Amino acid sequence: MIRKYMLPILAVCGVIFAILIVIRGNRPIPAAPPIVTPAAPSFKSSVAGAGIVEANTENISIGTLVSGVVSEVYVSVGSKIRAGDALFKLDDRDLLAQLSVRQMALRVADANVKVAKALLADLKNQLYRAKILSGKEVISKDEFDRRNYAAQTAIASLNQARAEAVSVKAQIGEIRTNLDRIIVRSPVDGEVLQKKIHQGEFALAGVNQTPLMILGNTEPRYVRVDVDENDAWRVHPTASAIAFLRGNREIRTPLTFVRFEPYVIPKKSLTGDSTERVDTRVLQVIYRIEDSRIPIFVGQQMDVFIEATDPLL
Repeated sequence: MIRKYMLPILAVCGVIFAILIVIRGNRPIPAAPPIVTPAAPSFKSSVAGAGIVEANTENISIGTLVSGVVSEVYVSVGSKIRAGDALFKLDDRDLLAQLSVRQMALRVADANVKVAKALLADLKNQLYRAKILSGKEVISKDEFDRRNYAAQTAIASLNQARAEAVSVKAQIGEIRTNLDRIIVRSPVDGEVLQKKIHQGEFALAGVNQTPLMILGNTEPRYVRVDVDENDAWRVHPTASAIAFLRGNREIRTPLTFVRFEPYVIPKKSLTGDSTERVDTRVLQVIYRIEDSRIPIFVGQQMDVFIEATDPLL
């Protein structure tokens, strides 16, 4: 009798067990608390944007006009620099050799000018005497003309020698200019933010994927904020703004409006995938960080909130 009802009882128990498992599995999983409490402004209504810290001169990528092997590097990361200070220099041995050759050529050209001057002086003296003698009919007219032509030729030779000397001086000036070009100098006062070139490495002219150096003036620092184009109309220059360091809401600083970048651009992707397509466009707003003591660095991200004068209802 028991065996007769055993299988139905087991089947009912299995169904009940399955129902209990399904009910338990469908229970909502409570959301995990955030690792870091998100930043929140004190404004009644605000526009939020992602900001990135940059130098007030913008981050300047340093390149070189000519390619070559780096022979000397004069600065390191964090070095304070002035406009015109040398950053690094390319190998200059070939240019120095050319300069030595041209300087020797200049000495030869100067000597040729002196010889041409002396010859001209002698021929002019002979022409002067020939003119006196021709007036007394001591020498023939042909002899006088021959000496006159010789003096004219000497004048032309002197002009040629002087032109050759000027040409050599111009070549020396060109070499000196090239020597100055291989010394890369800072265009602004500021600080070396990044250095990716070392002595002995080859510096390629043109636009490099990784800049040889990055410079900028970080006193004061600026923050470039991306505001969605849908919220751009709500941002005004006189509105208050505050920035929180991403990852630590306790590090905050008030911001002062500097300018709008008037061209609305596609939003940059932070994933590093160059093939990603982003349809969102953003208005970039530049603010000055007022508190220079907060521990932030160029390139760090900040959460920025701008008070909205026209709150959305």
